[in-house]
Amino acid sequence: MSIVVVTGAAGLIGAEAVRFFSRRGFKVVGIDNDMRRYFFGAEGSSQPNLEGMVAQCPGFVNHAIDIRDRAVLTAIFQEYNKDIALVIHCAAQPSHDWATREPLTDFDINAVSTLNLLEAVRQYCPKAVFILTSTNKVYGDHVNQLHFTEQATRWELDAGHPYFAKGVDERMSLDQCLHSLFGVSKLAGDLLTQEYARYFGIKTGIFRGGCLSGPGHAGVEGHGFLAYLMKCAVVGRPYCIYGYGGKQVRDNIHSHDLVMAFDHFFRAPRAGEVYNIGGSRFSHCSLVEAVALTEKITGQRMNILLSDEARRGDHIWWVSDVSKFASHYPAWELTRGVESILVEIFNMNATRWTTASS
Repeated sequence: MSIVVVTGAAGLIGAEAVRFFSRRGFKVVGIDNDMRRYFFGAEGSSQPNLEGMVAQCPGFVNHAIDIRDRAVLTAIFQEYNKDIALVIHCAAQPSHDWATREPLTDFDINAVSTLNLLEAVRQYCPKAVFILTSTNKVYGDHVNQLHFTEQATRWELDAGHPYFAKGVDERMSLDQCLHSLFGVSKLAGDLLTQEYARYFGIKTGIFRGGCLSGPGHAGVEGHGFLAYLMKCAVVGRPYCIYGYGGKQVRDNIHSHDLVMAFDHFFRAPRAGEVYNIGGSRFSHCSLVEAVALTEKITGQRMNILLSDEARRGDHIWWVSDVSKFASHYPAWELTRGVESILVEIFNMNATRWTTASS
């Protein structure tokens, strides 16, 4: 039986991937030691997702190991070796702000551990497809140097700019800008993944995501935009917006749509390709627009706090141009926009959040 290995298996994207490939008849091997609890506390723990997958996915097994432990990681790949058909690397330290607390931990997880996995693939399952969940933060704050116009509820790129219609494509420079330590560590892993395709012929694919979202997200203030916003609305917690008057724009892709993109790539890999992947113009919003949608869905007025200080390196505006991926895989499509994502998050979590807070 072919095996799919998923790191960060209990996180938002990892859990979506585990369930999808389990339904398709693969044996799925997870690697997840709930580092989200270490990063974000009990509220950010991925343990509930893991417990659900163990119950729902026949044959799924999780190894609660640290991907920084090269010897233990290597032993897993030695055990399954050439039966591994696909590796989906989702495990990461995902927060700008957290990275400044422990830069060495951030780099070891996002960069060195990606190298650990790539080398394990090269040594034990070199014919496997390797997918990296990267980030748009590899571009740093280059996008902030574009010209924007302030509108009533958002900052918007000038209509005459080539990025206006579809968003930012993969040709944007990675150099000579502020990335954040998180952006740098993710870029190191991104470049390593490209190099293992070009130098060693490993079938790697890099997906530079915008805001990844869905009902399985354990959203916290430092990570998980839409899920945390909805949670604050449901439980009556203040929500703080940092900088830009709350008019900064984000695109949002549902975890289902991203995993569908992974599946298309797996079935017809294009080694070393890099894709911007997000909600594009199909699914994007400013923060204040997301607040308005959340209030509409919950029927409750939110307690919004506005800080004048933006997070360092934060994007004023980001919309991913997904046309390169769509041209390579024309059967793939985006299926869920911002409002439908928020409704799904509310429907699946509101009762649990309310019960837990009472």
